[in-house]
Amino acid sequence: MVRRTFLVLAFALSFFATVLGCDDKQNGGAAATGSGKAGERRLKIAVIPKGTTHEFWKAVHAGAVKASIELNVEIVWKGPLKEDDLKDQIDLVEQFRAQQVNGIVLAPLNDKALMKSVKDSTRSKIPVVIFDSALQGDHHKSFVATDNLAAGKLAGQRMGKLLDNKGKIMVLRYQEGSASTTNREDGFIAAVKAIDGLDVVSDNQYGGATTESALSTAESLLVAQKAADGGVDGIFCPNESTTFGMLLALQKLGLAGNIKFIGFDASEKLIKALEDKHLDALVLQDPFNMGYLGVKTMVSVLKGEKVDKVTDTGSTLVDVDNMKKPEIAKLLKPELKKWLGQ
Repeated sequence: MVRRTFLVLAFALSFFATVLGCDDKQNGGAAATGSGKAGERRLKIAVIPKGTTHEFWKAVHAGAVKASIELNVEIVWKGPLKEDDLKDQIDLVEQFRAQQVNGIVLAPLNDKALMKSVKDSTRSKIPVVIFDSALQGDHHKSFVATDNLAAGKLAGQRMGKLLDNKGKIMVLRYQEGSASTTNREDGFIAAVKAIDGLDVVSDNQYGGATTESALSTAESLLVAQKAADGGVDGIFCPNESTTFGMLLALQKLGLAGNIKFIGFDASEKLIKALEDKHLDALVLQDPFNMGYLGVKTMVSVLKGEKVDKVTDTGSTLVDVDNMKKPEIAKLLKPELKKWLGQ
């Protein structure tokens, strides 16, 4: 009796397993690719930003999600909490390599320190697409980013117009080893130095990876350059955290709106500062498009398609006069809720 019961149960389990298996194949399965062929797995792509807290990276994330949905691939979004945690980013690349993801889309914190990890990934048959900030070497398949040198020059040329081509300029740099911001800083300085009446009085101080560190450095720099007594006529900052840190320092010292100020990237607080004329202009990238094209480029690589070695995602200079235009408003406030639910 016991034996008969066991055989009946075994048959029933086998039957339901077969039915469920057929049903899963008919529906494509949770892990099927866009081709719908039974047994094929969705491509799994790791996207590693420099950090995860700034609004810029949230927009990159949203663009990556859009691409993943359109192309029916899985993305895993994970990056360091702070943009100076180089060890954490290197560890993440190694972790994803060990997990044998299909590809890695990486915004390197340092243009040299990630070279070995990228080389190792390539040797493990895991291709890498670099985005946002350049990496030395030739082991990555493509580079998707803003032309940061041109974006910096755009800011420098606007500064000349704001100051009628005469005045003392100060640059608060971001951090050493960050190729994207270094190119912005160098582009800005080159444009300013091409104008005879402009003088760069400080360009060797770094704000660091957080608003707090940028605020501290900015405040010390403004005092050292006697900004309150006319020692500084114009200021440039190359990313979101340095721009906001400098803004807070200027407001704290009662100098906001009195010194021409151009920043980089956007957040709600920086948009408000633009409206209040505490900021004269912002250079905007297109982080949503950067995330979108980063993932799209990787999918093309994995399909064996030819990709461009470099893709420029563009930059735009925004001020109070053009910030309400639809195309600019979209850059200032990308669609985060639609793609990230926030």
